[in-house]
Amino acid sequence: MSKNPDGKQIKVGILGATGTVGQRFVTLLAKHPWFTIHVLGASSRSAGKPYTLAVMWKQTTPMPSVVRDMIVRECHPEHFAECAIIFSGLDADAAGDIESAFRSADLAIFSNAKNYRRDPSVPLIVPLVNDSHLSIIPQQQALQNPPLKKGFIVTNANCSTTGYVIPLRALEKAFGPIESCLVTTMQAISGAGYPGVSSLDIIDNIVPYIGGEEEKMEWETLKILGGIADGDDGMKTFDMHARHPLRVSASCNRVPVIDGHTMCVSVRFQQRPPPSPQQVREALVAYTPEAQSIGCPSVPVHAIFVHEEPDRPQPRLDRYYQDGAGVSVGRVRQCPVLDIKFVVLANNVSIGAATSSIINAELAVLKGVVKVE
Repeated sequence: MSKNPDGKQIKVGILGATGTVGQRFVTLLAKHPWFTIHVLGASSRSAGKPYTLAVMWKQTTPMPSVVRDMIVRECHPEHFAECAIIFSGLDADAAGDIESAFRSADLAIFSNAKNYRRDPSVPLIVPLVNDSHLSIIPQQQALQNPPLKKGFIVTNANCSTTGYVIPLRALEKAFGPIESCLVTTMQAISGAGYPGVSSLDIIDNIVPYIGGEEEKMEWETLKILGGIADGDDGMKTFDMHARHPLRVSASCNRVPVIDGHTMCVSVRFQQRPPPSPQQVREALVAYTPEAQSIGCPSVPVHAIFVHEEPDRPQPRLDRYYQDGAGVSVGRVRQCPVLDIKFVVLANNVSIGAATSSIINAELAVLKGVVKVE
C-alpha cells in the first residue's frame, strides 16, 4: 500500500458516519492508500455502539471489516484530537455549530455540508477545478480568535454544481471566458438523502422543483470559476467571476433515477467566433486538472470522458465509470440560441459528495496545507 509523500499513514475522522454521505466516506476511506479511519462520529443515539449496530448500511458493497466493531463517538472535538483530517458528512441542520467547534479546536475539516460555502474566507472547492482557492486558508486561520495553526474549513460544492463546472472550467481554460450558461438538471433521488423523496411523489413522475437548488447552482458557479483578488484593505476576496461577468440560469428537477445527476448545458463564449463542436470535444478530452498532475490517488484517469455515441451519457450505464470520480460528457453540438450545448453526467454520491472531499484533502496534504506530524 502506497503512503503519502511524508511516508506516514494519516489518521482521519468521519462526522455523520451513519448517514448516506458518511457511509460513502467509510467505503472510500477504508481502502485509501494514505488515510486510516481512526474515529467515527455520529449523534448521541448512535454513540457508544459498535458501528455495525449503529448504522443502517445502505451501500452496494459490504461494510468494511475495519469499521464493523469500531465504537461510534459523539461529535465532540476531544474524541478526534489525534486526527489530522476530519471529513464531515453531517446534515446542514447539525453541521454549522459542530464544524465550527472542530475548527476552533485546531482541526482541519473537509465538509460536504452547505453551511460555510458562502463564508468569505472559506474555499468552495471542486477538486478538478479550483484547488488554487486553498490559498485563502492562511487568512481564514488568521481571522479566528485566537488565530489557528492547523484548523480550517474547506467545503465542496452542491452535487449538481460540481458536475457541470468541471466541463465549464475546461472550456474557459481552452477558449476564455464564458458569458452565459443555461443548465437544466435531472437529479437523482439519492441527492435528497435517505429515506429521500416519497415513492408516491417520484414513481411515474418528475418533480420540477428542488428547494434552493437553482439559486445555489447559480451562485456557487461564480465562486468556483472566479478567482481570488486582493482587496484595498489587504484582505483576499473571492471575485465571483467579476472580471468577466458570467450569467447562469439553472432549472432543477428531481427524476426517478437512484444515482447520477444528468444536466443539459448551453453556453455562450466571449470569444467571437466561438469554438466549433469538434474544438470543444478536443478541449474536454485534453483537460488535465492539477489534482491529476501532482498525484492525488483518488483522482480519475479522465477528469472528463467524452462519449461519441448519440445516446450517452446515461445514468445507469455511466455513473460508476472510474468509480464515479470523473464526469461524462456527450452530445456536444452547436446551439442555435447560444454557441455550444452538451449533456453532462456526474455521480452525485461520488464526485458530487464524498469523493470531492477526499480529493480536496489529498490536495491539501500535497500542498502542505494539512500539517501531518
